[in-house]
Amino acid sequence: MNKNKTGLLFGLASFGIWGFVALYWSHLESINAYEIVANRSIWTLFFAILILAFTKQLGATWALLKQPRIAIGLFFASLCVTANWLIFIWAVNHGHVVESALGYYINPLMIIGFGTIILKEKMRRLQWAATIIATIGVLILTIGYHHPPYVALGLAISWGGYGLIKKRLNVPAVSSLAIETLFLFIPYLVYLAHLSSTGQNHFGHHLGTSLLLIGGGLVTGIPLLFFIGATNRLPLTTMGLMQYITPSLSFIIGVFVRNEQMSLYRWVGFIVVWIALIVLSTDLLRSNSTKQSAAQ
Repeated sequence: MNKNKTGLLFGLASFGIWGFVALYWSHLESINAYEIVANRSIWTLFFAILILAFTKQLGATWALLKQPRIAIGLFFASLCVTANWLIFIWAVNHGHVVESALGYYINPLMIIGFGTIILKEKMRRLQWAATIIATIGVLILTIGYHHPPYVALGLAISWGGYGLIKKRLNVPAVSSLAIETLFLFIPYLVYLAHLSSTGQNHFGHHLGTSLLLIGGGLVTGIPLLFFIGATNRLPLTTMGLMQYITPSLSFIIGVFVRNEQMSLYRWVGFIVVWIALIVLSTDLLRSNSTKQSAAQ
């Protein structure tokens, strides 16, 4: 199998798992989001350390942690990813899967906005057009929801902030994930110990639930490894387009599996956002074509 086909399979696997992960967390809907995220973070750290040990990267990861700039940056990244995990799991287990999909649809535009405001990057015309169209879509959804789509905006902002920090640090993905979860290991361990001492914890009381909580680490780590494999084999243009697989699967799950209500306003709002993404994808393809022409 050639490099491109392998990359496509890895990409489909990573974005596909992320898309179906809402179904995974829905099996833990009787547990509060804080306990789920605490377990997810601890088991993710465990599996990340195993991967780093297997690939002989533990020493290099420890060296990164000793660099103040990287350590501080990854600390704030850990706060962003924790907020993202909490919002997403709460949304899935409280009937907001469709709105969580919206958050990941508008995330690319949020990242462009951060790049423009913070990194002083210049937006191209189609990027401006996509941002304006998406803003109109969000305003329509605000009318439909009778309030701003807080879940979607929270997911987009937290994941966009996480992406911005990671872009500036340029740290290997698994090493970064290990350090991020390491920062919160003690607080989460104390929290879970408190739950255990008061009889409120769920881990260890039922085999199925315990395995699902442990599996949260695998659900986090495995798609990340596939994503790294895809990124190393595919053009960024392809990866940029494939990222829409995840929210599309979440949207389908929310509407057709979880039977979340879609009013006319919501349908119109989503359609407008999808139009914005088509415009943004067109810009991505044109930009890549221009770069390839310039390189020839």
